Amino acid sequence: MANTTKHDIIASVSKITGLTQADTKIVVEELLQTIGKILEDGKSIEIRGFGTFYTKVRKPRPARNPKTGEVVPLLKRVVPLFKYSGELKRKITSSLMENNATG
Repeated sequence: MANTTKHDIIASVSKITGLTQADTKIVVEELLQTIGKILEDGKSIEIRGFGTFYTKVRKPRPARNPKTGEVVPLLKRVVPLFKYSGELKRKITSSLMENNATG
């Protein structure tokens, strides 16, 4: 299974909307930058029917280097997360089940 790239998304949206790929690229990149900026500000983004982007503070904890076994401290950090909606989950499950049934 191949990964979809930003270029693939731009090409697909361009084809569907009739916008040029150059115009679509501007829109897609601005959307991604806006999502990033909102997360940087500590806010969350809810896109109904798709999911929610948010950040979470991870507490400091000891970890272990798997190569050496040495204990390494992990500092407090903020990580971006995504929680999918029930609607998106149902669509994905349905689509994958149909593909597996025919394939």
